[in-house]
Amino acid sequence: MSLISEINEQPKRLESLLSAQRKTVDKIAQAIRTRDIEYVFLAARGTSDNAGRYANYLWGALNQLPIALATPSLFTYYQKPPRLRNALVMGISQSGQSPDIVSVLEEGKRQNCLTLAITNEPNSPLAKTADFVLDIQTGPELAVAATKTYTAELMAIAMLSVAMSGDKAQWKVLGKVAGWAKEVLKQNERIEQFAQRYRYMRQCVVLGRGYNYSTAFEWALKLKELTYVEAEPYSSADFQHGPIAMIENSFPVMAVAPEGRVFETMKRALAHLRNDFGAELVVVSNNKDALALAQTPLSIPKEIPEWLTPLVSIIPAQLFAYHLTLAKGFDSEKPRSIRKVTETK
Repeated sequence: MSLISEINEQPKRLESLLSAQRKTVDKIAQAIRTRDIEYVFLAARGTSDNAGRYANYLWGALNQLPIALATPSLFTYYQKPPRLRNALVMGISQSGQSPDIVSVLEEGKRQNCLTLAITNEPNSPLAKTADFVLDIQTGPELAVAATKTYTAELMAIAMLSVAMSGDKAQWKVLGKVAGWAKEVLKQNERIEQFAQRYRYMRQCVVLGRGYNYSTAFEWALKLKELTYVEAEPYSSADFQHGPIAMIENSFPVMAVAPEGRVFETMKRALAHLRNDFGAELVVVSNNKDALALAQTPLSIPKEIPEWLTPLVSIIPAQLFAYHLTLAKGFDSEKPRSIRKVTETK
């Protein structure tokens, strides 16, 4: 199975996950409600860490549940774990193999915390450690660069948010995500043509804010993994506190700017970069004004609510990274220096 086939598989996998795991998600949400959970202590690496960034915003905004990101070295090398009282200790990992992530859940259990694993491998060490397992059920992901497991992790996080909130109407909205993903995938040939423009690109920045802070990090990671471009992700707010100094005429800026609470500030930032610095903009958005600012506009469906845009906005970014890889003459199936499963301690 190739990277492009796994990108195209995402709508089917998202639809399947939503229907197959709703009962499991409801049980997990019930367990969280019955415990005196005050915050989530999250352990993840790489792409799964970017999924955790989405949870940080979504569960904070919609469930008033703060998330603290674990520092696994405290559990392994330093052996000085923090007190985790009243925490939901959660690990997110495609493979469930990394010892440092497992060590965080093991310590959570030792401290009598509720533990949860979100993984694609229900028989993995991580899953065997956790009280609850949410299997994202994407099937084998053979491409080194994660795509379908990332969007499935986002869907799992969104499902848990809805289940914890008790807002049954939002399940119908979740049911539309797969259709929106299919719409974006129709742009494949157009994005392939766009990618040719950037075949000599060596560096760029990737901007996002709010829910799509996670998308900026994941897009940058895909560019690094596949195209070897020096892609640095930033919040559009943080970017203005110093890093903007690197921008000069034709400097490439990737941006994720769908409509929502942070849209106006994103649009102002993009207008400033285009009009005052001459930046080269690649913009993912569902707003015509934001897309008009871009030399390379990548559109997503207009009707997606802001809290679900990360599940869809990453797809044109995945396609862009894939086609740029080929345009640069690299092998999308064998990125240099990295493997599918990385086990860190």
